[in-house]
Amino acid sequence: MTLFIALNRIREEIDPTLMFDFCCRAGICGACAMVINGRPGLACHTKTKDLPGEITLMPLPVFKLVGDLSVDTGTWFRGMYQKVESWVHTKKTFDPTAQEERMDNGLAEQIYELDRCIECGCCVAACGTALMREDFLGAVALNRIARFILDPRDERTEKEYFDIVGTDEGIFGCMGLLGCEDVCPKEIPLQEQLGKLRRKMALAAVKNLLPKFLKKDF
Repeated sequence: MTLFIALNRIREEIDPTLMFDFCCRAGICGACAMVINGRPGLACHTKTKDLPGEITLMPLPVFKLVGDLSVDTGTWFRGMYQKVESWVHTKKTFDPTAQEERMDNGLAEQIYELDRCIECGCCVAACGTALMREDFLGAVALNRIARFILDPRDERTEKEYFDIVGTDEGIFGCMGLLGCEDVCPKEIPLQEQLGKLRRKMALAAVKNLLPKFLKKDF
């Protein structure tokens, strides 16, 4: 029995007012994310036999509480999309009759690896920085940027990416505690991507500051 099934039985047989979110029941939608015995996870992925006799459930922190175990992740993610401009930036005019642009298979697989995120919010709930600061973008947003940096169709410059995530609210606010990767139900290598993004943004900062430094009259 999964925790998802147990919660449904409680709602059907004991307390019909119990509030929690679900949709796919297969670890695809991410709706049933909650804190299970102190650890963010998916109710549909968690088997009751793997838990102790007493199970403590709490709603995900950071997100706005709707009721009981239900939180509003949609508003948070919508705001995140706008902050990181989560779409392919291109000056090309879309032609619906044209063939899809070809892409190297290896690169496509790298992009797909990051696109497997189901946006459940577990990584945000497990993030020490996100718990302390509302303005922190979180691993899921930084993972989105890493995905677009890989995508050859996106025409943004290194400086434009830096302006979005090269701040204390972005990649330099990450404390590297590994909580995000530890609880990711899709096992996305978040820390590997965050490390690459931090190095890339650090180099971008040096490139941006060096010309200004050289122009100074000592």
